[in-house]
Amino acid sequence: MKVILEHISPDDNSSFRVLHIKDIPISELNWQYHYHPEIEIVCVLRGKGTRHIGYHKSHFEDGALAVIGSNIPHSGFGLNATDPHEEVVIQFREDILSLPDGEADTQSIKKLLEISRYGVLFSSEIKKQLIPKLERITQAEGYSRYLMLLDLLFELSKTKDFELLNTEIMPYTIVSKNRNRLEAVFTYVENGYQEELDIQKAADLANLTKPAFCNFFKKATSLTFVEFVNRYRIDKACILLSQEKSIAESCYATGFNNIT
Repeated sequence: MKVILEHISPDDNSSFRVLHIKDIPISELNWQYHYHPEIEIVCVLRGKGTRHIGYHKSHFEDGALAVIGSNIPHSGFGLNATDPHEEVVIQFREDILSLPDGEADTQSIKKLLEISRYGVLFSSEIKKQLIPKLERITQAEGYSRYLMLLDLLFELSKTKDFELLNTEIMPYTIVSKNRNRLEAVFTYVENGYQEELDIQKAADLANLTKPAFCNFFKKATSLTFVEFVNRYRIDKACILLSQEKSIAESCYATGFNNIT
């Protein structure tokens, strides 16, 4: 699994980027673990998959709406998804926003952008309320689209119906400086989670001693290697269970040795 710095260009005649992904098979899309300076609003209108934002990793069933802060490593929400999948993604740099000091409304938006560094997940109810605004922004052009972005951020900033996905901010420098090591270990887990995984093999792939690897991996992911592998397997098992596989089938297909 790659870890990449994504270079994002604004849409033509716009200061930010809007994507509406639909009617495209999941197999044709790229959901790599990545980071970028732009803040991201992502709303899965239809579908299920995996949220991987900073240190947080979990499975979702009925869409999702989240705000992801600048340079926070994350995967696309289509990770481990199944067709059909539809989502709207808005990516923008904070410096395009005109937020004068002293205004209560702009202060609430600034607060939202500040906590976005932890990953902000909004409730299903908030998602349903804002879907019409998100759909309209995909069709808008020019300055009206910019005003719609400000309106959307204002609506998100006024609700308290959300949760923070991380208790601490993941420094993207840890990921960027150790990209090759993390790619090697992530790929090892991705390709071998159905079998026994050896922490010494993971350390060798990272070109570290076992104690140094354990320290490095904990700093980079906030998890021990064993915890990371178990969470990865659980996530895969959740997907199989959602596809009506039995507990036993899901257990043994994801590398667990006993049903309990």
